[in-house]
Amino acid sequence: MSITDVIKYEGNNQTFIWKHPSEDFNTGSQLIVHETQEAIFFLNGQALDSFGPGRHELETQNLPLLNGISKITTGGVSPFHSEVYFVNLIEQMGIRWGTNSKIQFMEPTCGFPLSLGASGEMALAVKEPRRLLLKLVGTEALLSQDKLISYFKAFLQTRIKAHLAQVITEQKLSIFELDAHLEELSDSLKNKLLPDFAAYGLSLTQMLVTAIVKPEGDPVYEKFKDLHFKQYADVREAQIKQQVSIIEQETAAQRTVISAKARAEKRQIEGYTYQQERSFDVAEKMAQNEATGEYANMGIGLGVMAGVGGTMGSVMTDALSQATGTSATQPIPTDTNSQQSAAKFCSECGYRFSGTEKFCPECGARRS
Repeated sequence: MSITDVIKYEGNNQTFIWKHPSEDFNTGSQLIVHETQEAIFFLNGQALDSFGPGRHELETQNLPLLNGISKITTGGVSPFHSEVYFVNLIEQMGIRWGTNSKIQFMEPTCGFPLSLGASGEMALAVKEPRRLLLKLVGTEALLSQDKLISYFKAFLQTRIKAHLAQVITEQKLSIFELDAHLEELSDSLKNKLLPDFAAYGLSLTQMLVTAIVKPEGDPVYEKFKDLHFKQYADVREAQIKQQVSIIEQETAAQRTVISAKARAEKRQIEGYTYQQERSFDVAEKMAQNEATGEYANMGIGLGVMAGVGGTMGSVMTDALSQATGTSATQPIPTDTNSQQSAAKFCSECGYRFSGTEKFCPECGARRS
């Protein structure tokens, strides 16, 4: 194997630890370490020192243990056998994970046996390179994302499945609403796994649960799913009907107000009051009644007309006279008691006084 003078990283960004293929270097060789990297120098299987970003010349003053090595003089250069490992410190995201089997537990809200799976992504960063290298890599030349996850696969499966089942049960999360709690589940799972990764010099910067795999097609699950959504659908339907009823009532009330305002404006334009309008309605009904031809009723009708007053009163009196076949100018055959009765009607609205009232209780006019 040839002696190497320049030592630098030649891996990719999906690698946590990469070992330089050459193992023979000269004193005075150049070690190049990139940003977000750390290089660890080994001699005879022993980690000597670590180098941060920059260009480093490998000399005996930088590597004290090399002082004990017998020097072979070859043109002023002393070769030695060693190893260099490069560690990527950058945060590596998008590392996928997933449960290899369904989680079995009792659904806490509906109380039926449930099996579900979970998957997502994580992000890791090396915080203690020497610890990771010594505890996990050993003599291997490469530690990639896939290989790292394969090392942690067993404890990840156990931790994730047990913890998710525990959180769902303790917090009584419905299987039909788990998607709304993915962030909460992710944070809880991250806190659970932090110590496991830290023991190997790794920092778990992100732990995301992106999907919960539900037992679609299972008869029991489908039955409870239908009941769950029907419950909310019925409640929502009742709310909608209530809102529609309120809108209809408000609309009807508004129509009544608008109609009343229109009638009031019509009376104001035509020059009569509400009491006069009501008197006209009474007279019209009396005119249409077969009993109007009787003298007693006719006397009452004309008495009412006398209370309308003005042009409107004249018109209404004429209309009643024509309907009854009598003339408004002809004396109405009445006895003394009838005249007295007619004199007891209000001259403004036609209200019939029943006692000694001085003011009309309907329109407030003074009794004449």
